[in-house]
Amino acid sequence: MSAPAEPRRRRLEPDQRRREILACARRLFGERPYADVSTTEVADAAGVARGLINHYFGTKRDLYLEVVRELLTVPAFAVAALPDAALEVRVDAAVDWLLDVLSRHGNTWLAATGASAVGNDPELEQIMRQADDESADRVLEVVGMGDTTHREQFRAMIRAYAALVRGAGREWLVTHALSREQVHLLLTRTLLAIVRDAFPAATTDAGRAPNS
Repeated sequence: MSAPAEPRRRRLEPDQRRREILACARRLFGERPYADVSTTEVADAAGVARGLINHYFGTKRDLYLEVVRELLTVPAFAVAALPDAALEVRVDAAVDWLLDVLSRHGNTWLAATGASAVGNDPELEQIMRQADDESADRVLEVVGMGDTTHREQFRAMIRAYAALVRGAGREWLVTHALSREQVHLLLTRTLLAIVRDAFPAATTDAGRAPNS
C-alpha cells in the first residue's frame, strides 16, 4: 500500500499566497483560543511550508497581530466600493458591509475586540488604537467629512462610535439580544445622528470643550 501523497501546493503570486495564509489564520484563530493554534496547523490549512509563514509574517504572535489589524481596520477598498449616492444610502451600505464581515468572521472579530488572546500586550493595544484611527478616517470619508476643520473632534466622535459598534456586535453575536436588523438600525441611525447633529454642534462655541 503506497503512502498517502502530501497535499499539492499550488503556485500562487506572493500577495495571493499571503492573503490565503491570513484567511486560514483568521479562521483558525476564530475557531479556537490563540494558544491552541500552531503555525504548523496554519501552514497545513493554507497548503504552504511553515517557513513561508515566518517569511511573510514572522512568529505566530506576529501573524495573530496582523489578523487583528486586518479585522479591526476598515479598508480603503470598502469605502471606494460604496455607491456615489446620498448620505443615507452610503451609511446604509457601509453598515451592511461591516455586518457582512462580522457574520463571516464573528468569532475571530470577537477575540480581536476582546484583546485578551495574548495577554497584556502593548503592541496589540497600539494596533487597536491605530485601527481605530484609520477606521475613523475611513468613516469620515464615507460621510463626506474627510477634509474638514475640527477634524480631531470629529475623529474622536467616530472612535467613540466604534465602541458602540463593538458593543452592538457582541449583543448580536454573543448574547443574541439584538438581531442583525436591529444592530443595523442602531448603527445607521446613530451614525446619521452624529453627522447631522453632533458634528454641527461641535463647530459651535456651545459644542466645544471649556478649554478648547
